[in-house]
Amino acid sequence: MARFRIGEAAELLGVSADTVRRWIDGGRLPAGRDEQGHRLVEGEDLAAFVREQHEHADPASETSSARNRLRGIVTAVTKDAVMAQVDLQAGPFRIVSLMSREAVDELDLRVGSVAVAVIKSTTVVVETAPLGRRTA
Repeated sequence: MARFRIGEAAELLGVSADTVRRWIDGGRLPAGRDEQGHRLVEGEDLAAFVREQHEHADPASETSSARNRLRGIVTAVTKDAVMAQVDLQAGPFRIVSLMSREAVDELDLRVGSVAVAVIKSTTVVVETAPLGRRTA
């Protein structure tokens, strides 16, 4: 079973290591210790925590069937006469969206704006990826 150090869990959740420590110290997220005394979160416990957070989210705040939302900051906007490219940095993720110039103008998207990338797809490819130092 996978076990994650605090920094690894924080990276997966998109929060700071201090936030994960507060969750552990407050009893919201279970954790144990390894032989060196480092706190570890079991993969199953981390998954259950994420599911619980989603279940307690405010459903009224969701006005779309799309569930994949990444909040970030606009880092670039390139426009021509008809189309535009908007680059968004959402945590460690760079999202590139191609849309009409009219949409960019109506949304007033500019470098430094906060925006949410809403991703809806019929095909999603999921790959395994090592995360730093992973304890098995």
